[in-house]
Amino acid sequence: MRNTAKFTTAVLAAGALTLGLSGCGSSGTDASDTSGPLVVAASPTPHAEILNYVKENLAKKAGLDLEVKEFSDYTTQNPATEDGSVDANYFQNQPYLDDYNKKRGTHIVPVVTVHLEPLGLYSHKVKSAGALKSGATIAVPNDSVNEARALKLLAANGLITLKDGAGNEATPSDIVKNPKNLEFKELEAPQTPRSLDDVDAAVVNGNYAIEADLKPATDALVLESAKNNPYGNFLAVKDGNEDDPRVKKLAKLLTSAEVKKFIEDKYAGSVLASF
Repeated sequence: MRNTAKFTTAVLAAGALTLGLSGCGSSGTDASDTSGPLVVAASPTPHAEILNYVKENLAKKAGLDLEVKEFSDYTTQNPATEDGSVDANYFQNQPYLDDYNKKRGTHIVPVVTVHLEPLGLYSHKVKSAGALKSGATIAVPNDSVNEARALKLLAANGLITLKDGAGNEATPSDIVKNPKNLEFKELEAPQTPRSLDDVDAAVVNGNYAIEADLKPATDALVLESAKNNPYGNFLAVKDGNEDDPRVKKLAKLLTSAEVKKFIEDKYAGSVLASF
């Protein structure tokens, strides 16, 4: 049975995270103590699933006591890692982390890249991107990095053109050509797949697509290419904790042949190993 705990934004806002973790005997509150379990925050799919595979099949043999904490709101994982409520997290990519550290003055660093979740455009109303009608509404994630990533996906497939130099903070205001006069509805990333009945199409992160029973490899109208993709998801810790022997053990296990096969077998191309 999976030994996980799910935390919602409301719970975290109420300040219950620290209490919940200490009640579980977490070592995450003391970064200098490496004798207890390694507590890792993770989004439910596929991150926690991959970690639980490691926990149930590989960790004991490697001498690693691993505790997985599922966070339904990914935006709370870096704060928990920064304040020591957890020892590490597994949910994000480099552009997102760079943006987060810059804006909040935090000190989270990557340890090892594990997988890529290709971003895709989905629709319940059309069968191809070219079939989108003039004035169609497209839902996009509203956090700065994922919104830019969504717009780049649309631009790469000829639906819009972004101005030169539009980077990881691009917004709809950076669109210079919009031949279909597409309109954009900015939503929190977890809400994008739920919007599919209300909009003409939605750009959805791979993990939320899988949670919504969408199959990126077959259901997406257009999908990010894995080649030279900077959005691989990695294990991350607070700066200075990279040499924790527990973290090193987990990094090695997460990039093992066993985990690569697990990803290939379970996700059938909807999640791609990045090692």
